[in-house]
Amino acid sequence: RQMKKKVKELEKNGVFHSQWSALMSQTRSKIGLAIVLLFVAAAVFAPLIAPNDPLLVDVSHKLEGPSSTYWLGTDQLGRCIASRLLWGGRNSLLYGAIVLVITLLVGVPIGLISGYVGGKTDLFFMRVIDIFMAMPSFIVALAIAGTLGASGKNLVLSMSFVYWAGYARLSRALTIQVKEQNYMMALKAGGCGHTRIIFRHVLRNIAPSIIALATMEIGTIILAIAGFSFIGLGVQPPTPEWGIMLSDSKNFIQTFPQLMIYPGIVIVIVVMAFNLLGEGMKNGMAGE
Repeated sequence: RQMKKKVKELEKNGVFHSQWSALMSQTRSKIGLAIVLLFVAAAVFAPLIAPNDPLLVDVSHKLEGPSSTYWLGTDQLGRCIASRLLWGGRNSLLYGAIVLVITLLVGVPIGLISGYVGGKTDLFFMRVIDIFMAMPSFIVALAIAGTLGASGKNLVLSMSFVYWAGYARLSRALTIQVKEQNYMMALKAGGCGHTRIIFRHVLRNIAPSIIALATMEIGTIILAIAGFSFIGLGVQPPTPEWGIMLSDSKNFIQTFPQLMIYPGIVIVIVVMAFNLLGEGMKNGMAGE
């Protein structure tokens, strides 16, 4: 009884290295989070904010400059650039979030189980992880996407297939560190089952580091999605997406460079914001 009571006290008092208060202690984290939330809000409320239909083609207004009707002008088909940027953010952020969630749901449990159980189970998972880590992720994803066919769904599947291994390896390494702590013995002596220890206590400790890595990598994922769409293996036209906007406007780089500048700037800002947020979280956990 005393041991179980002690375990509950440990949980209540946050003895499990909870670092959530340090995650947002950095100025760069706050700046990055503000920018990210701004883009997320713009994507969520795109139907209300967008001044025009992003798919509406009106060649009588093609390649126009900014106006009250077309905030950033129109593209070569007379479509509103501002509306396509807003709706494109919806697709880019959504696909990036889906890829990240799938890789976390696959990689983190594998790393937790591998690091906690150890032995032959750990050896097996590590060999599988090593195989995936040895492959160039972008090239493999490119090959899979090209084989399955160009679509947003196949792009998500191909990227998720190659990106999960990094999270599995990190989760395993962090799990091995956590399970060596003294309070793990108290949890076992207090009657905690292995499943509860793994998914409640170990996961609780390693979550900040996992989230910091995921926050930094989602910018890379969004950039990769734009790259795949740019070469025609991702989201397909006429769906508004930042990579597609870059691809559609590449023939006008000299005559109307703003067609590529606008989506390019947006991609740079979003990737920078996620990097700032992730680095700030990482430094906050390190106590810098």
